[in-house]
Amino acid sequence: MKNDNKRGHAYRIETQRLVLRCWNPEDAHLLKEAIDASVEHLKPWMPWVHAEPEELEVIIVRLRKFRGNFDLDKEYVYGIFDREEKKVLGGTGFHPRVGDDALEIGYWIHADHINHGLATEVSAALTKVAFQINKVKRVEIQCDPENIRSARVPEKLGYVKEGLLRQRVPTHEGELRDSEIWTMLADEFAASTSNEIEIEAFDVVGDKLL
Repeated sequence: MKNDNKRGHAYRIETQRLVLRCWNPEDAHLLKEAIDASVEHLKPWMPWVHAEPEELEVIIVRLRKFRGNFDLDKEYVYGIFDREEKKVLGGTGFHPRVGDDALEIGYWIHADHINHGLATEVSAALTKVAFQINKVKRVEIQCDPENIRSARVPEKLGYVKEGLLRQRVPTHEGELRDSEIWTMLADEFAASTSNEIEIEAFDVVGDKLL
C-alpha cells in the first residue's frame, strides 16, 4: 500500500492497557506460549491455527517474515502485548489486500484474555492510526458471520455492515465459508468511537507520529 506519510508507518502503538508493536524474532517464545494456550479457542475461526502447535523454529521464521514484510511495506502485523511487554495477549495487523487507499484490520486474542474488550481497544487504536497516520480512505473488518463476539467489535466502533461475501474464505479443509464485511470511510471517522481512544504511535526509530 502506498503511504504518503514521510515519517513512515507506526511500528509501535500504545493504548491505556496495551502495546501493539511490530514483531521481532525474540518474541517467539512468548508468541508460542500464547498460541499453544489458545488453539482450541481459535480453531473455529482461524484456519492457520490448525497447523499448531508448531515448533519454536517455525515461529521464529514466521516472525522474521512478519518483520521483513513490515519493513518492506507489504503487510503490517503487530503483536499485542501487556504494557510491560512480558505477555503476548494476541495478534493484530493491517492487511492491504482490500484495495488502494484502504486497509483491513484483523485480530485474535489469547484465550485467557477474551471478554475484556481487548479486541475493541486494539481495533479502535488501529482505526485511528489508519485514518490519521496512513491517511487511508477506507478501513475494513471481516469476520465469520457465526463469530458473534468478533462481529461486535466493528459494531461498537461505528463501522457499517455492508453485507455478506458468500463462500469467499477458504477453510483449513479446503472448503469455502462466508465472510461478513464491515467498513468505515474517512469522513465517518471523526464521529466514531474510534476517534475517542487515546493512543501514542511511534515510527521505526521511535519518533512520535501521534
